[in-house]
Amino acid sequence: MSATQTDHRSDATGPLVAVTGGAGFIGSHTVDRLIEAGCRVIVLDDFSTGKRENLATWAGDERVEILTVNIADGIFAALAPVTARMGPISRIIHLAAQTAVIHSIANPLDDVRVNYAGTVQVLEYARASGVDKVVFASSAAVYGDVTESPVGENAPKKPVSPYGIDKLGSENFLYYYSTVHRVAATALRFFNVYGPRQDPKSPYSGVISIFADRAMAETPLTIFGDGEQTRDFVYVGDVSRIVVDACLSDAGDREAVNVGTGKETTINELARTVIELCGANSTITHAEARPGEILRSLAAVDRADTIFNFRAQVPLAEGLRATLDWARGWPGLNKTA
Repeated sequence: MSATQTDHRSDATGPLVAVTGGAGFIGSHTVDRLIEAGCRVIVLDDFSTGKRENLATWAGDERVEILTVNIADGIFAALAPVTARMGPISRIIHLAAQTAVIHSIANPLDDVRVNYAGTVQVLEYARASGVDKVVFASSAAVYGDVTESPVGENAPKKPVSPYGIDKLGSENFLYYYSTVHRVAATALRFFNVYGPRQDPKSPYSGVISIFADRAMAETPLTIFGDGEQTRDFVYVGDVSRIVVDACLSDAGDREAVNVGTGKETTINELARTVIELCGANSTITHAEARPGEILRSLAAVDRADTIFNFRAQVPLAEGLRATLDWARGWPGLNKTA
């Protein structure tokens, strides 16, 4: 740990924020930014996909408490001894989720238990404990196959997977708890998030980390469908910035807000760009389209700008380079000689 970090260890007096899924890809970047903002953090993670090494910077730091908890089983008991020592939780960032659309289609009951019921567990804790605000990681999957592009927050919601259905149901519960129980709540609808710490070996990982892994190994990049489906890829550093801003702000109660760049990229374009940046000779192959996968995804981003003064700042090429730089140093990733 650096001297600067050591100097701050005794200053453990900032707001106490609980981050579910805080050892994961987006969660760990969020924890980093919360600490930089002067907060204390309780991480709740079952480590099914999250990794302790993502939080290695904060090992032994009195501002960060890490708990092994399955959110779907409830969080009251796990948090009681910690809050008795650290004080009451001020705000919650709820990122813990089962994130694979294909898994949700094959295992809808599990998706409901983790994503839908897990959110209610968090909201019930917030209500009972007087938490000031909850920020929830929703998804562009709530829209389904859209008829307008870019898609705005008021567009019809027709999710085509249990994952999207559970995210939309969770948003409805946020509105209920805010309206009836006065728990301020904001839903952030993430589009396609990518960046360092996204594990390409995980079935939950995004297409960018998978493509990077295969391009570095000089193996074919497989695209499901014709590759002309589009996505709005947003860098994890931008995402963690709006998550923390929404958490620490009193703005955005009862709002659902898109988090994207407002720019779309086809999967074919993405594959070619990754191969070029890797200097690889990988080929591109195509497989049958997967059920439940939307064809076009592009965020309208005006609401994020209006409420949180947020605009994504990292261009795709720059974010891809940062992701590849991280990947080259990660021991679990395929690499060329």
